[in-house]
Amino acid sequence: MIARFDARQRGSGQAVGDVIGLRGGDYRADIDRTGAGLRALTWRGHDVVWPYGAERPRAFQGQVLAPWPNRVAAEGYRFDGGRYRLEPDEPATGTAIHGLVHDRTWTPESVSEDTATLRLDFEGTTGFPFPLSLSLTYRLTASGLTVTATARNEGEVPAPFGLGFHPYLTLGEPLRALAERGELLLESGAGTWQPVDERMLPSGDPVPVDGGEYDFRAPGRGLGDTVLDTAFSSLERDADGLAWVRMSGPRHRVSLWCDRGFGWLQLFSADTLDGNDHRAHLAVEPMTCPPNALVSGTDLIVLAPGGSTEHVFGIMAESLL
Repeated sequence: MIARFDARQRGSGQAVGDVIGLRGGDYRADIDRTGAGLRALTWRGHDVVWPYGAERPRAFQGQVLAPWPNRVAAEGYRFDGGRYRLEPDEPATGTAIHGLVHDRTWTPESVSEDTATLRLDFEGTTGFPFPLSLSLTYRLTASGLTVTATARNEGEVPAPFGLGFHPYLTLGEPLRALAERGELLLESGAGTWQPVDERMLPSGDPVPVDGGEYDFRAPGRGLGDTVLDTAFSSLERDADGLAWVRMSGPRHRVSLWCDRGFGWLQLFSADTLDGNDHRAHLAVEPMTCPPNALVSGTDLIVLAPGGSTEHVFGIMAESLL
């Protein structure tokens, strides 16, 4: 049972029902034990991500995407001499989407005022018979949120693995309104984008963004009416090896960064959502691999028995006034 969301629980530094509240500097966060999702993140009292409460998240708000991100063809995949089939769970595309851990209950290993570590022992399924131990640490500082994820192969044979996260960045006002007024700027250093077919699975090789509708490399580019549900790669990185997506409004900027372990970013402008959520927030999804990686093998991580991998991303906000 999920605890009813109460803003007074934010930043409590303890678990209240199935919600863990954290505080650090000007930031507050709520972590959901179900799925280990990022339920809320605020900066100076303003939402930085699209939050969810006692209801289950919509469109994978704040969810952990493992052991694969994005979509996988339902026809099945081959790995290490075996053939496996995943049950499709996205009716519109007939694909298996965003992994198998977002509805599992994670166990808090340690919780302090600014940091929480949760763990999941994933036993595997018929379509993915590879046991994994997953650990996720959320940490708040004056500089923002840092999320560190580790995965370890607990089986006796190699295991395929992919990881992603699904936060929706927000500026406190629907993006459609900001874009209509020309007040929404988007910056991403991605050099290529991935064409897809009608099932949102890769169709051909990545294409350079040069000068096209998906070229957000230059600061000051407005989102305009560009529709995004697109995987990007060839990510430009700073001196610390971090790739960035920055979304700016008239008063402040919200940014997501990710380390070299994440070679892909999916941007989703929420145009397929209805009601007030239509084109209201921007999903910025760091991913270790592109859609259908279990089938194609592109950038798929292979964990040897006892092998592990670690990946880090973060979210921050800053004033522009």
